[in-house]
Amino acid sequence: MPHHEFFTLLYLTQHPSWVLSKEQIYEAVWRENPEHCGATVANVAYSFRRKIGEGYIETVVGSGYRFVG
Repeated sequence: MPHHEFFTLLYLTQHPSWVLSKEQIYEAVWRENPEHCGATVANVAYSFRRKIGEGYIETVVGSGYRFVG
């Protein structure tokens, strides 16, 4: 698992049931301005779902992502 994927998962699990925007996640994990995060966080969430299965990371439409595992 690439390090950004690991740290994204770690960040989400540290805030269970919180809805975190892709900008919050990007800024915390990549430590860069989230203005240009584009689909980066969405791609990481997709990758997780393929590796660990559905039901752990929930997409909250229009808001962000939530760890529910």
